[in-house]
Amino acid sequence: MGSKVADLLYWKDTRTSGVVFTGLMVSLLCLLHFSIVSVAAHVALLLLCGTISLRVYRKVLHAVHRGDGINPFQVYLDVDLTLTREQTERLSQKIASQVVSAATQLRHFFLVEDLVDSLKLALLFYILTFVGAVFNGLTLLILGVIGLFTVPLLYRQHQAQIDQYVGLVNNQLSHIKAKIRAKIPGTGAFASAAAAVSGSKAKAE
Repeated sequence: MGSKVADLLYWKDTRTSGVVFTGLMVSLLCLLHFSIVSVAAHVALLLLCGTISLRVYRKVLHAVHRGDGINPFQVYLDVDLTLTREQTERLSQKIASQVVSAATQLRHFFLVEDLVDSLKLALLFYILTFVGAVFNGLTLLILGVIGLFTVPLLYRQHQAQIDQYVGLVNNQLSHIKAKIRAKIPGTGAFASAAAAVSGSKAKAE
């Protein structure tokens, strides 16, 4: 599954990636002007018109003795969609694991397990308040789709230069983060001093 998504984003099959990208963009642009109910109804109606037309066409061919009349979607109808007990348990465990992981991360940030991480999240949300004042969610989603289908390709074409600049930025961020941790009680130098004191007490005992 992951490799198929990567192939789409890297445009390994130009036709498939183009169809998916165009379909997503048309759908999102329609949502900018029409309600989601209207768009979903029109898409479903268009899909039904296409499948019904093919089914009737096969029936007509069979009536004039030019076809077998078999449902053109029989291959998909014959696919077994039921899940075995093992597959159901595996899927349930995977979903439960994802939920627990998400809950752990939320607890980490919102209950301030690490002050620096919580401050970074607060800064992100603060920036998003300004972004939300300029763009609505649908516009951001459109920009996200465009980014998904362009950034990976650009990265692959200019990987060396991008990695160099990203490395410089990461070094600067790490340096700033270290300075912030050193000035916050309970982190940096304070944590080191506390650890040293604890170690001295343990040796004395």
